[in-house]
Amino acid sequence: QVQLQESGPGLVKPSQTLSLTCTVSGDSITTGAYYWSWIRQPPGKGLEWMGATAYSGSTYYNPSLKSRTSISRDTSKNEFTLQLRSVTPEDTGVYYCVRDWTMRADRAFGSWGQGTQVTVSS
Repeated sequence: QVQLQESGPGLVKPSQTLSLTCTVSGDSITTGAYYWSWIRQPPGKGLEWMGATAYSGSTYYNPSLKSRTSISRDTSKNEFTLQLRSVTPEDTGVYYCVRDWTMRADRAFGSWGQGTQVTVSS
């Protein structure tokens, strides 16, 4: 059974870069036909799909975040990483890593990490 675990700082200052890592066990991020996504949920708002890396290594981004987002992977560690640049308090929320057959933000589908709270504040 696949397990995903997010890790990273819980507090980031405005204008800095947020970096989160998702460590995957029970499956390989380089096999199958899955997308490995980052999804976030600001307080009081809905889920937002941010971007993904595919099993092939290709990357995909939400157009609204593309200019600030990078997703990479370390196949030797079976991990993938999110970087979000120039953060503001509006980037505060719970960040999830997800394995799914497609790129979407729906709790009814896919395998989700437990989520990690990120707060942007000086």
